[in-house]
Order: sequence, then structure tokens, then C-alpha cells
Amino acid sequence: MKRKTLALLLAGAMTLSLLAGCGKDSGSTPSSNPGGTPSDSGGSGEVTDITLKVWCPSNQIDTGIMAEQQKAFQAEHPEWNITWDTTAVGEDTCQESVLRDVEAAADVFFFANDQLPDLVSAGAIAQLGGSAAEMVNSTMAPAVIDTAMSDGKLYAIPFTHNTFFMYYDKSLLSEDQVKSMEGIMGAETADNVYNFYFESSGGWKLGAWYYGAGLPVFGPDGSDLSAGVAWNNATGLAVSNYLIDLINNPKCAYDGEIAVSELIGDHRLGAWWDGAWNYDTYHDVLGDDLGMAVIPTFNPDGTDYQLLGFYGSKCIGVNAKSKNPAAAVAFAAFLGNEANQVLRFEKSAQIPTNMAAAESEAVKSNALATVLVNESNNCSVMQPVNTTFSARYWTYAGAIPTEMRSGAINKDNVQSKLDTFVAAMTAE
Repeated sequence: MKRKTLALLLAGAMTLSLLAGCGKDSGSTPSSNPGGTPSDSGGSGEVTDITLKVWCPSNQIDTGIMAEQQKAFQAEHPEWNITWDTTAVGEDTCQESVLRDVEAAADVFFFANDQLPDLVSAGAIAQLGGSAAEMVNSTMAPAVIDTAMSDGKLYAIPFTHNTFFMYYDKSLLSEDQVKSMEGIMGAETADNVYNFYFESSGGWKLGAWYYGAGLPVFGPDGSDLSAGVAWNNATGLAVSNYLIDLINNPKCAYDGEIAVSELIGDHRLGAWWDGAWNYDTYHDVLGDDLGMAVIPTFNPDGTDYQLLGFYGSKCIGVNAKSKNPAAAVAFAAFLGNEANQVLRFEKSAQIPTNMAAAESEAVKSNALATVLVNESNNCSVMQPVNTTFSARYWTYAGAIPTEMRSGAINKDNVQSKLDTFVAAMTAE
């Protein structure tokens, strides 16, 4: 499995005054360095009225981060008189919104990196070059940069790590119990308490079970189509039967039937998987009772396997059809620089991808950052981003938990269902 090391994720400090460039650097794009001296527009004194449409997750709007960044960017760029058009669009649904009408989509948008192949294929995202690419390559670790590339070309600016880990309620489960699924599900809890919350996220979290058992899709890095998919072998069958039992266990809450938010306030949920982006929400409810840990081991066939979640990043992209590409690229680079990554960490608990920001004492001493880095280093695999994987996996794998819950996949037919899944995944 392709692992990340602590050295890759949290390397030595590097800083760089950021210039934004798209394609090739003309040398005329002004700097974007918070607190720096506002640049002029070549001495002409001309001001251009422009509108920049921005799509970002609601937490960037609700916390005031985006408005603060927009104000600072405008102050640095008097050559543009910017009208901001900002809308809350989640990173998980950004691709769908962009591809619905690329020309009407945002100039700058936040998205999860697994959406990159489709955005590139549709010609919806601009390739980054010049000083924007230099900023990414000089301030971020190779493992992070890889998540924003397609066919060797850089298309986006990673701004936070995108993986999940385990939250748990310390009043219900102990630090030792959450080390394994057997410990979690075997814990004695009240009748109205669910020990675990199952959420597949359309296949994103589902993969942890099969990858953890040594069953990757299209080889270790997801690019070897000849390696196929072995989810229908004996190990895959054992994992699937384990999931059937888990999903239908009365002590396991199932996504779509009840929400985490409905349970945690009354201490009715032991453990669940989620990312750093929801830390504040959970901490506001549980306070000191909120625990965090890497995702656990599980034992489907007499062997303890470490679950392995997909690792990726959340990125900032620029619309290839933007009417104001220079300003859009400059703002995207500004959002991804060291100072603004620190700002997002301080106000919305998003762990920086910028190496210097990640080396700060505030980040290194933070419990959330610690568990996220531990998860990324030891309990994850790089999420494949090639087009074949994306075109097939999310469609076919995403349906598996739903069918297990409904009974359409059961222990009597699971082998044939897995055979059908593998055939669909590997069909030419």
C-alpha cells in the first residue's frame, strides 16, 4: 500500500512570497502575501471592475473566514475593483455543480481531489503553471502535491488533508476499546445506545474494510488495471459477511436512518468516523467527552487487520472558462498560501498542507492535528484518482452497503453479488 510518512506530511519549514500564475507566468501578476504592500498594476493606475464567483463550504462562510480573506485580497490588489459572489457549495458536491454548467460555475471553487479526473476530462478546471505551481511545489510535500495532479500536470492547490479518523464518546467507550471493532461492538451499553455508526460515504469509507484486508482496487496505487479487483476471493467474502453482520447489528446505527447529531447530544453513540472539518461541531456538543483515535482493527476471518481509509486532499481550483482568469488564479493561490492555511486552522480546524504552517507549535501540539497525521501515516492509502477508477468504483462500490442494509445482498447470495461487482469493475 502506498503510505505517507511523517516526513512527507510535516517536513521542514519553507516559505515563499506567493505569485499567482496560470499556464505560463507573464511576470505581471501581482503578489499575494497577507500583510504585504499592495501591488500596483504596472504603474498605470487603472482599475478594472470585475466579479469573482466563489464556491466554498459553508464553514468558510459561517466562520467569516472567506469574507476576511476576500477583504485582504482586495486590499492587496487595487488594480481590480472586485464584486464578490460567494455561495456555499460543499467540497463533496462541487464537481456535480461545476459540471452542470461550466461557464456559469464559480471562478474559484473548493473540491475534494477525487473529483479531479472528471473536472479535467470535462475541461472545467485550469491547469496551473508559473508561480502558482511554484508555490505548491515549494511549500507542500510530494504526497500532498500528488493528490492535485492528473497525468503529471498540476490542476489545483491542496489546502488541507482529506481523510477520516474515529471520534468516540469517552463516557461510553474507553481508549482501549476503540482500538478494535470487536472492542467497540462488544462494549456493554444501554439499550438505546448505538456502539457504532456505519456510513459508507458512497464508497469512500467502505473501501477501508477491503483495503485493510489487503484487497486494493487495480493494484496498490489504483493505476494497474491488469491487477483487477479481488473482492470476490475468500478474504473478500469474509469481509463482506462481516459487513452484513455489522450493518444489520441492532447496536450499529446506519447512515440515512438516523443522524450522528441526533445521537451524540444524549450520549447515545459510542464511535463514528468523520473528518477534521466537523471537529468543532462535535466538540461543542460533547466537550471533554469527545475522544479521537485512528480507525480501528477488525477481524473478519481470524486475522486482525488494520482498517485503511482513503487519503486525499481538499483543493482549490480555478474554472478553465473563467472570464477573469488572472484574478481567479491570484485569489486561488492567495487562499492556499501559508498565512491563510494558518487562518483556516485557527478558525475551522483544517490541518494545513503547507509544510511551514504544519510545523508551527500550534499545529504540532494540537490533538486533532496529531490524530489526523497519525491516521494519514499509519492507517490510510492514497486514494486513486485515475479516470477508470473514478468512473467505476464510486458507482458500483457505493451501492454495496445500501444493498446489504436492504437485504438485497445477503449471506446466501453474497458470492454471486461480489462476482458481479468484480465483473463490472474490470469490464473493458
